[in-house]
Amino acid sequence: MAKPLKKLVSCVILDLDGTLLNTDGVVSEVLKGFLAKYGKQWDGREAQRIVGKTPLEAAAAVVEEYGLPCGKEEFLAELHPVFYAQLCNIKPLPGASRLLKHLSGHGVPMALASNSPRGSIESKISYHQGWKDYFSAIVGGDEVTAGKPSPEIFLEAAKRLNREPSSCLVIEDSMPGVTAGKAAGMEVVAVPSVPKQAHLYTSADEVINSLLDLQPEKWGLPPFQDWIEGTLPTEPWYISGPVIKGFGRGSKVLGIPTANLSPKGHSSLLSEHPSGVYFGWAGLSTRGVYKMVMSIGWNPYFNNAEKTIVSAIITWMLTTVSLINDCNSLFSKHDSCCRNHGCFMNLQRTSMVRNCVLS
Repeated sequence: MAKPLKKLVSCVILDLDGTLLNTDGVVSEVLKGFLAKYGKQWDGREAQRIVGKTPLEAAAAVVEEYGLPCGKEEFLAELHPVFYAQLCNIKPLPGASRLLKHLSGHGVPMALASNSPRGSIESKISYHQGWKDYFSAIVGGDEVTAGKPSPEIFLEAAKRLNREPSSCLVIEDSMPGVTAGKAAGMEVVAVPSVPKQAHLYTSADEVINSLLDLQPEKWGLPPFQDWIEGTLPTEPWYISGPVIKGFGRGSKVLGIPTANLSPKGHSSLLSEHPSGVYFGWAGLSTRGVYKMVMSIGWNPYFNNAEKTIVSAIITWMLTTVSLINDCNSLFSKHDSCCRNHGCFMNLQRTSMVRNCVLS
């Protein structure tokens, strides 16, 4: 729960890696290949040890964690060309482009403040049209004497924006970044990039699931106008696969039969969509198209290493009448919107769908 808001802001300072760009996904793929040479296996759940660190600090953490027979400088030297070859493949995180365009369109000054070197920052954003023009200032980790969690990088960003620190809103994904923002005397919104770690961000003024959940009006900034009764239309996206037995609390503990869409082969796609509840349409190979509710996220009861997909068909198969009525009300009011901006699933094994309920 967000703490009571204390003040309004006049500018926004954003982190880059893990906040605006899905750098962590590319880093994970590069580390998987690198560690395999030493007979080691990268586990994404260990990402919290390197999130928000400077490149040298992150390298030291990996070398120590895996007992690698090389120094941190050697580690960086070997990974550097491999990582930079993948810069063009780093995608914006959900809501990043929407937020930047919105704030820029309303004349809100913005700055980038990242522990990455200035050259690396500019290389990354060069692959995203118009991004460089959004920022009035860019501060890299090599332009200050100490990176985050030191507040220096945020204080320098405020100075370049010609704003008092108390009038700045920081948006960060890492604990070092949150610590730095608060030490600089700024308001901080945390968007944790490591799954199931939101409870650790108690020092932040607000913790949100993704940039799509940011409400600028809370901070005296212009509100988004694209929400419809608490529902945000999205660009069309499509996912298909076999329906499998659920592996959440409903199936494992309560004995309630649930149905999940297999996440196999969808890791990249799921990384582009935040956890949450989605409304759309499900096409069953022999039964037609139905209204559908789907949840994507990390199961709070089990230590899942990847996101899960739980789907529910809104029809007589569901026994929760109130849920059906609520969902039908939403679809009847915004049918064209949802139809144009929903997600479509081709559920190939229909026999399991009869037992499908929300867990």
